[in-house]
Amino acid sequence: MSDNNSVSGGGAGGGAGNNNSANSGKNSTHRIEETSAITNPLLEKWRKNFYSEPKNLLAQNVCSRVDPFDVCLSRKALETTNHVFNYKVETEGKPVTNQRSSGRCWLFAALNCIRLPFMKNYNLDEFEFSQAFLFYWDKIERCNYFLNNIVKTAQRGEKVDGRLVSFLLLDPTSDGGQWDMLVNLITKHGLMPKKCFPESFSCESSIRMNAILKSKLREYARNLRVLLDQNPTEEEIACKIQEQMAEIYKVVGICLGIPSETFTWEYYDKSKNYQSIGPVSSLEFYERYVKPHFNVEDKVCLVTDPRPTSSYDQAYTVDCLGNVVGGRPVLYNNQSVELLLAVVTKSLKAGEAVWFGCEVSKRFASKQGIEDVDVHDFKLVFDIDIQTTFSKADRLIFGESAMTHAMVFTAVSVDKSGVAQKLRVENSWGEDRGEKGYLVMNADWFREFGFEVVVDKKYVPEDVLRVFDMDPIVLPAWDPMGTLAQ
Repeated sequence: MSDNNSVSGGGAGGGAGNNNSANSGKNSTHRIEETSAITNPLLEKWRKNFYSEPKNLLAQNVCSRVDPFDVCLSRKALETTNHVFNYKVETEGKPVTNQRSSGRCWLFAALNCIRLPFMKNYNLDEFEFSQAFLFYWDKIERCNYFLNNIVKTAQRGEKVDGRLVSFLLLDPTSDGGQWDMLVNLITKHGLMPKKCFPESFSCESSIRMNAILKSKLREYARNLRVLLDQNPTEEEIACKIQEQMAEIYKVVGICLGIPSETFTWEYYDKSKNYQSIGPVSSLEFYERYVKPHFNVEDKVCLVTDPRPTSSYDQAYTVDCLGNVVGGRPVLYNNQSVELLLAVVTKSLKAGEAVWFGCEVSKRFASKQGIEDVDVHDFKLVFDIDIQTTFSKADRLIFGESAMTHAMVFTAVSVDKSGVAQKLRVENSWGEDRGEKGYLVMNADWFREFGFEVVVDKKYVPEDVLRVFDMDPIVLPAWDPMGTLAQ
């Protein structure tokens, strides 16, 4: 009879059973809280242990006055680091660039690569492409891409408070980007010399402009979702987005300026001879004067994602990641880190610089410009180690690592077997760090914290190139491989 009552769940017996179960759960939770709470006896034990070790007092005295990471800096790493390499690009770019308080590293790194063959061909001592020009177009295109994503996700049945839309609303117009997003901008809008479209306040410090844009984009997202509930036509949706983008265009134009439709570039070459190009459009400038020496569409993006859920020799893309409606998607070709280092070495031996993405902040002596897994000795100071105590795959899974910054390789040292040992890195943080803006990276550091390289396809094996012909696996928008370099 008790079994029948239990199955039916009726009567006082069923209710009593539920109450007993609920009480049992509460008691279990209470016991866990009791054993997990930080108690006074536990604090006393930790305090006693801390002060029983004199080294802790020394470390406390020093770290209370000095940056703890500087305290952990290895003297040996400083003594054994130098900027001497087997292979180096013929001429490095000048001047050293500075993205300042913006997330434009991916643009700076790309333009620093592109300018090298351009400077050589046009006999230039110093040159910069306009980072502000690409930043302007990325803001315009990115906002439009976001609004179209809001429509697309609504039509897919995604809830506003669901994970995907919530993720998109978190940062509607990031400064950061990926290589394929750069290709979208250049092939659609072209390039300009910096002198023809210089920096502005909101280029160098984008936080205020972004605050305005993000506020309006979230408001527009709300308005689009309301409109979509009314079963509008495609034309009505397009008209609404165009209406919203007209206001975005105004905000961006006020903050960054608006590039001229045509320009004339006047300059002196190394021989002090006067030269002039133009009037010309920005797209014509790229196609006629830049593309013959650096074709962005000839470059391919290889990544290394060692997570068990990801396979090598597999193509991946990321849901809702991009910047130009109708543009090329962000496409990753997943390979081992050793293959990435091998193609980087090939490119540098041939004199071609390499755009790459990494997590710059880990095991990084910023002032000295050293990226080396042994540059900090945390164990010596804190009796614990960090950052390399679990695998690269696990660091991706548990949010400890991601590709957050893009820079440029300009030189490499290899051993007798031709394997990269260290690399020279051109950053975009000005001349104050490292050797006048250049860093030294140990190859083991890249194995731990490097994620992405872009090289000419002629340096990539045919079987690896064939991976790009595959249908890519779509990663969720919040996947760490979708992190944008800033």
